[in-house]
Amino acid sequence: MTDSGLDSRQRRVLTWGLVAIALAAALSLAVMGVRQAAGALADLGEPAPPQITQEAVVERLREVARLVSSEMTVRDVVTYRQTRFGSTKQTLLVVTARVSAGIDLEKGTNIEIDSAARQITVTVPPAEIMSLDVVNVRTYDESAGLLNPFRPADRDLIQRRIRAQLVATANQSGLLEHADRSAATILRELLAREGYTVEIRRADMPG
Repeated sequence: MTDSGLDSRQRRVLTWGLVAIALAAALSLAVMGVRQAAGALADLGEPAPPQITQEAVVERLREVARLVSSEMTVRDVVTYRQTRFGSTKQTLLVVTARVSAGIDLEKGTNIEIDSAARQITVTVPPAEIMSLDVVNVRTYDESAGLLNPFRPADRDLIQRRIRAQLVATANQSGLLEHADRSAATILRELLAREGYTVEIRRADMPG
């Protein structure tokens, strides 16, 4: 009977041990299930990062279709000389003008958006002279003969020469290069939203 009693107690201990192990395993699975469910609910609750669309970028660029990004004051000496019938007329002018340069976004602008990399690439045309306003003209020397006086056609030619020479002077001064850099800075500040980076490329330069 002693051996039989020991066997009975051992069986009861073994049975309760198995029950305890089963309960612990079930509890562990339940905890894992709760954690997974909580994680899934948290993921569902997190909003997706905002996306910038092509239409939104185009709309912003329309606000600055002609982007004047640089201005400078230019002063130059313009001469005119013409001889006819042995008579010479000539003039020397000192001209001051205000020149504006920028980019016309309606000329070949291209937009690429990489939502995965959160990057906007905008290809823009090169800068150009937008306006030239002559603010002062001083005549330092002017002479003409009786057979070759100044005529309206001469004045028109002088005005065209003034504008052409001032544009050339502005170009040589680096105005367009400065306008390109300034326009790129302005566009990056305008379009950099919602965590997107912005790259500005010029249409006539290799990517």
